[in-house]
Amino acid sequence: MTAEKAKTFAALHQKGRPLVLYNIWDAGSARAVAEAGAAALATGSWSVAAAHGYADGEAIPLDLLETIVSRITATVDLPLSVDFESGYARDADDVAANVRRIVKAGAVGINFEDGYGGESRMHSVERQVACIEAIRKMADAEGVPLFINARTDYFLAESDPGKHADHLVDAIRRGQAYAEAGASGFFVPGLSDEGLIAEICAAVPLPVNIMAMTRTPSLSRLGELGVARVSHGPGPYRKAMAAITDAARAVYAGT
Repeated sequence: MTAEKAKTFAALHQKGRPLVLYNIWDAGSARAVAEAGAAALATGSWSVAAAHGYADGEAIPLDLLETIVSRITATVDLPLSVDFESGYARDADDVAANVRRIVKAGAVGINFEDGYGGESRMHSVERQVACIEAIRKMADAEGVPLFINARTDYFLAESDPGKHADHLVDAIRRGQAYAEAGASGFFVPGLSDEGLIAEICAAVPLPVNIMAMTRTPSLSRLGELGVARVSHGPGPYRKAMAAITDAARAVYAGT
């Protein structure tokens, strides 16, 4: 069943027809998004951490994350991708062993990022390649064609969009290296410039994932640029919490 869901999830990534993922954080939000007509589900690490009282950056215990994934997959029968940050370990074999736990819990995809520590630091290409290779080897042994969405944090770490072009060559090199290592997709959160997005889509032989932000081009335009996946990151969680706060404020104002 997990293998079939993984194949279904991979097939949803079509260049020019972006898969939209309205990111979730627990079983309740998974059910709500599924009922809205989602084709697949994906967690966001920031949202999952915040919903359980933790900071982002692998502060949430892996045991708890595993439990959350298990509850989501037990509640909703849709393909699930889990934002796994940089693997909860440094060594490639340890990272792969950690990912195995998430696969056993029912996930068919992961985000695997090269940024870490919350200070715009980045793992080396060599470390990321070794980890992707180890994750792919593990997934093959489990009989699951896991969708490894390799993420680079160049553009998210650079707060000035005007400087994003300075990182384009390095980002493309990483995308190409991740593809050769066995990645399934390439995630470039923070990037919003149409020209740069088009260049990455043309140069990297993987489905490209963009994160929806206020300055991001429209969904139709992203499709024209060659994007295959659009994620909403922490936005859904923030909107949901703001709605709860507003509703509660209205109740308390009337007491």
